[in-house]
Amino acid sequence: MKIIEVNTPALRKEFALLPFRLYRGNPYWVPPILKSEINNINPAVNPFFRFCDAKFWIVQKNGLTVGRIGAIIHYAYIEKTQEKYGRFTRAEFIDDKAVVDALFETAENWIKSKGMNGAMGPLGFSNLDSQAMLVEGFDQLASVASVYHLPYYKDHLERLGYRKKTDWIEFRLSLTSEIPEKAVRVADIIQQRYQLSVIRMKSKRIMRKFGRQIFRLFNKSFYELFSFAPLDEKMIDHVLDTYLPIINPEYIHIVVNNEQKIVGFIVPVPSLSKSMQLAQGKLSLRAIWSIMRSRKKNDTVDLFLAGIDPEYQAKGVTSLLITKAQEVMIKNGITTVETTGILEDNFKAIQHWKNYEHVQNKRRRCFIKDFDKQDSESEA
Repeated sequence: MKIIEVNTPALRKEFALLPFRLYRGNPYWVPPILKSEINNINPAVNPFFRFCDAKFWIVQKNGLTVGRIGAIIHYAYIEKTQEKYGRFTRAEFIDDKAVVDALFETAENWIKSKGMNGAMGPLGFSNLDSQAMLVEGFDQLASVASVYHLPYYKDHLERLGYRKKTDWIEFRLSLTSEIPEKAVRVADIIQQRYQLSVIRMKSKRIMRKFGRQIFRLFNKSFYELFSFAPLDEKMIDHVLDTYLPIINPEYIHIVVNNEQKIVGFIVPVPSLSKSMQLAQGKLSLRAIWSIMRSRKKNDTVDLFLAGIDPEYQAKGVTSLLITKAQEVMIKNGITTVETTGILEDNFKAIQHWKNYEHVQNKRRRCFIKDFDKQDSESEA
């Protein structure tokens, strides 16, 4: 068995390919675009490396890659929290104790060498990156904004001394064919009371125009949430360049006040899960056609993001956004909404979704492990 640091184009490709082998034939795993995965771990391409140190490794056994892991020191988040924890990321492995032990020992030793007091994860470079480990819902189709793992993963983490830090829960919501009259009245009252207007993104040109403002509000509204570190302008442009080609902007809505300042946004995206399964990591003509079709003809949307300016929270802006987005969903034949991840202590958001006919169908977990102080000093 051999541990190899990932530091060449060929090794980055090998790192990115491993999940395609581990999940081959699994009907619930949704493959990413291979090129994007390779770029995400390339310091020359990913702008998040400007604020992070990161290393990646694969494990090979009998000449075959059987495991992988990354480790990140996220300096912006450490500065925000004043807590010296490194992150492990993108851990994938066969069900083999020796393989798992080698991966985590390597990542933890590197994190210790950076003076950290512990490790937590899976977490990525940002909240828009791959984060958390699936611990419930192994028989549910993943979304492109979520993750999928095999049941034995969490067992190995617990065996290695990792404990729960926090969970994200996900809901599947069933939409009615009509918006309740009461919800429409409430939306009108909220708009009038607080002098708000709702703008629907009718094109990618309009979305590009408001994109930076949306992500500035994203920084403000998400700032206090676990694992979040703000995005700078270069990171925002990177995110927009990554996601704009695949979204259907007509579902996206923003709320502005009487000074034309954005105070809320919602980003539902028609589900691309089945199209991405068809693509198998490559944007062939057939895959592109399927993605384009899914953007227009679908019965499910994934709720990628929603954010409210803290000054406007508890004023009904979320309900206003949901009502306006639901109008488009009903018009386009959407019957199901996947909420993607909501932190388990975000009680207001959870209660809001429970007002719909719903099923809590998935749970993802961030694990944490404190290093022994003496061990940390000896590794430094």
